[in-house]
Amino acid sequence: MIKKFLALLSVFLLGVNAEPQVHLTNTIHSWQEQQFPLSLPGHYRYSNEPCLQEADIQSRMITQHLSEEKENHRAETRKKGLSPINKPYVSDLKCINNKAGDYDCKNIDLLSFVPISELGSTREASDIWGWQDPKTGDEIAIICMEDSTAFVQITDPYNPVVLGNLKQSGSFNRIWADVKVYANHAYIIREVDHGVQVFDLTKLREFYNLPSVHARQLTDDYVYRDQGITSTHNIAINEETAFAYAVGTKTCRGGLHVIDISEPKKPTFAGCFSDDNYVHDSQVVIYRGPDTKYFGREIAFSFNENTLTIVDVSDKSDMKMLSRTDYERNFYVHQGWLTEDMKFIISNDELDEKYSSNEEEKYTRTLFWNVSNLEQPKLIATHTADVQSIDHNLYIKDDKAYLSNYVSGLRILDSTNLNVSTNGTDRELGYFDTSPEFSGVQFNGAWSNFPYFETGSIIVSDIEKGLFVLRYNKTED
Repeated sequence: MIKKFLALLSVFLLGVNAEPQVHLTNTIHSWQEQQFPLSLPGHYRYSNEPCLQEADIQSRMITQHLSEEKENHRAETRKKGLSPINKPYVSDLKCINNKAGDYDCKNIDLLSFVPISELGSTREASDIWGWQDPKTGDEIAIICMEDSTAFVQITDPYNPVVLGNLKQSGSFNRIWADVKVYANHAYIIREVDHGVQVFDLTKLREFYNLPSVHARQLTDDYVYRDQGITSTHNIAINEETAFAYAVGTKTCRGGLHVIDISEPKKPTFAGCFSDDNYVHDSQVVIYRGPDTKYFGREIAFSFNENTLTIVDVSDKSDMKMLSRTDYERNFYVHQGWLTEDMKFIISNDELDEKYSSNEEEKYTRTLFWNVSNLEQPKLIATHTADVQSIDHNLYIKDDKAYLSNYVSGLRILDSTNLNVSTNGTDRELGYFDTSPEFSGVQFNGAWSNFPYFETGSIIVSDIEKGLFVLRYNKTED
């Protein structure tokens, strides 16, 4: 017992007082050098609490039911020969008169499209993220498929180069996967017996500008399976603190499973937050918003199926829930993102369009929150689109929100003046429909996007097709 206590004490002291290490981070704004571990008053890197396993909870049953419905829907899509859709590679299609080739658009050009077949897979695509090489400036798209992850050099966005394909570390295929980046390493999760796969992105440099007939097969550098973690729904990374947050796992009752990634190839378990059970997605930041009580704290903004839940995760041994807020016409609280001033959140509800009995409510609804008071966030307004489509993942850069809305594709909204509800084309700056084959409230089309490349390239993953490289072309007034 004493030996165990001393071991834990040494780990704790090392986490707080170790000599800072310099890593290159790849933030959503730009890459930079930063010292780790972050040392701030009241921030502690480790918990002595054991990792709680998933309980038999109602929220997990909701997720399981939704997963089964989506899988059945995609099976029907495959039966009809609509997945995967083997469209040929294409590049440089300007959006003219609301058309870019076969695609409906507004103020967004198609720079290039790479089909799933050229990404080294025959399976459907899901999440996507990006990495800018701090040494060379090259821009790399990272796109997940059911069985693997592909890495594509898009430095020349009109002539992308598939650098390689990394097979998953699990034993069966399922569409749900996610990837985020920290210190030139990709952290990949899946809803299979996969763990957290770690890949050193600098290994891609030897393949830059070297196309291959078949996608090169890559190997991972580590697979994290501490505390029995296997299946995971999503992963969030706070690059300022070098923590990853695996969510929707079968540990921590589906809540926040915290991983210390300050040594990128040696991730270690840091703690659990399970007070609100299953977390579907999360954004974790060092908070610099208007709520002075929590300024400088590490805060998780989580989307937990039926609530927006805000947690102070600064002390991994004593993470505290600050608020848990639902709203009217709450069907499935899916995902969201902070505005850059951290005053507001824009979020989506994945099932309101699907299950509402009112035909008018089948048009995409985007939710605007005021989070100036972290203990009392308020839903203050909405935007209702002029097209029927289920919303999925969204991200915010500067004054624009980039929404991936399944069958209606990428939608760009003005993310200012969020106190005002809007409809139709109000607030909408542009769109690109990646899936003209589908319409209505279906789980097909655009899964996610990454709008943070400095060149302005926007990458979008389409479930049935693959990788789209786009660019907003409107000249700002």
